[in-house]
Amino acid sequence: MRTSVLIVNGPNLNLLGTRQPEVYGRETLADIERLCHDHAATLGVAADFRQSNTEGDLVTWIQEARGRHHGIIINAAAYTHTSVAILDALLAVELPVVEVHLSNIHRREAFRQHSYVSQAAHGMICGFGSHGYVLALDALHRLIAARLRTNDKEKR
Repeated sequence: MRTSVLIVNGPNLNLLGTRQPEVYGRETLADIERLCHDHAATLGVAADFRQSNTEGDLVTWIQEARGRHHGIIINAAAYTHTSVAILDALLAVELPVVEVHLSNIHRREAFRQHSYVSQAAHGMICGFGSHGYVLALDALHRLIAARLRTNDKEKR
């Protein structure tokens, strides 16, 4: 099975390019999706890129990732700070997770500085705009490769 990652994007990210460009930049979500597919291809990885404004969709996609994908990149957007349901789904699938944010959430309002997602993530990349997704793909690719090597050794 070819290495595959799920890239999940939360609410309002469909408005990128027009919503608070001084915070989130001028690139659209379609631009970021192209960037992710292009970079994933250089790594030999298939990328399933999705966005929803609905928490239940995100939870369902995360749950469906088990057995389909080798890892998850998630920008849960506002749900980062509120969703125990997304945290529980990430923990349940037992896949490597990298959290990504376009802005540096630690330099923003106090309520944005807490992340439920971080409790399930191997790491967080924030503040680098769309390049954060490239960094997240690189990090997740390394995590998956290490996990596959470990699984191969255990099978011997």
